[in-house]
Amino acid sequence: MTMGVSIFLLAVGAILRFAVADTFDGIDLGVVGVILMAAGALGLVIGLIQVSTARHGRYVGEPPL
Repeated sequence: MTMGVSIFLLAVGAILRFAVADTFDGIDLGVVGVILMAAGALGLVIGLIQVSTARHGRYVGEPPL
């Protein structure tokens, strides 16, 4: 999951949780929003960890002087 998708999930989850007042039989949109926000936050944290621990500038052969 990319960081863009994570931010999108956070935004959609927040909209469902705080802005939508409709109800459906058997579906609580507030809970769906909280689940989407949690998934987006987890994906964002994992993405930031991956970016911060990525190796940059691998050398093949001798390093430059």
